[in-house]
Amino acid sequence: MKEERIDWPNGAKMALSVVVNVEEGSEMTVARGDRGMEPVDELGIHIKSPIRNYSNESNYLYGIKAGAPRVVRLLRDYGIMASWTVAALSLENHPEIAQAIADLGHEPVSHGWRWVHQFKMDEAQEREFIRKAAASIEKTVGVRPYGWLSRYFHTDNTRRLLIEEGFTYHMDDYSGDVPFWDRDTVPGKPIAIVPYQLDSNDMKMWTDPAMTPVQWLDYAKNCFDQLYREGEAGNPKMMSLGLHLRIIGRPGRIWALEEFFRHVTARKDVWITTRHAIAQHLAQVDPA
Repeated sequence: MKEERIDWPNGAKMALSVVVNVEEGSEMTVARGDRGMEPVDELGIHIKSPIRNYSNESNYLYGIKAGAPRVVRLLRDYGIMASWTVAALSLENHPEIAQAIADLGHEPVSHGWRWVHQFKMDEAQEREFIRKAAASIEKTVGVRPYGWLSRYFHTDNTRRLLIEEGFTYHMDDYSGDVPFWDRDTVPGKPIAIVPYQLDSNDMKMWTDPAMTPVQWLDYAKNCFDQLYREGEAGNPKMMSLGLHLRIIGRPGRIWALEEFFRHVTARKDVWITTRHAIAQHLAQVDPA
């Protein structure tokens, strides 16, 4: 049976994509005109009433005030290139995060205008949502996003609209461990698909039953080691590590990220890079 593979630059055994999600400051709240509170809550409390959940809003703010400096420090100290999937309004409300992305020379990826349910939008609303997000991120970070990640689901129109708006890759795919082309959505205008993985995401330390930081670290290291072995055997692939400022940025969890960074940077022939660079490399080794 044929195994997935792709040749990485300089004979790398695997590629590692670190994804930092920034949703804080754009989550759902009646204060922004939403019908109710944000349902994603580490406290596990969600009431379907038009009231504010001040506790959860402050928990999200923790990601900006306390979590972000810890994450940025580790990325800088270990020389890790990351892709930041950002809700545009988050950066407008917290420009210090946009400045950190620019100062690090990392890539902003659009996670929507706000961290809301895009799949409920009609085509005109979604088009405006995509345009507004791209323009906002370019203004706050200084470079436009070339990739897109939806909140949970995308629509039948999403990928076509991304192509029309000049995006070069899409992350809403979980089907494998190597990038590939979508040549069918708009014939003659392919878009790269750079798959994302949820199993190694730090959200696993929030969901029920939740992983402990030790379990999450072991899982992430085992995933990395398996893919590295497959690369050594002649079938290089990629790994995604999804992070959230309000989750991994906690003092009881940040140590696990540092241990993972120590583990991966100790290995030779690992290409730690952005998702845009991965999409660009696909275009070189497999021209669309």
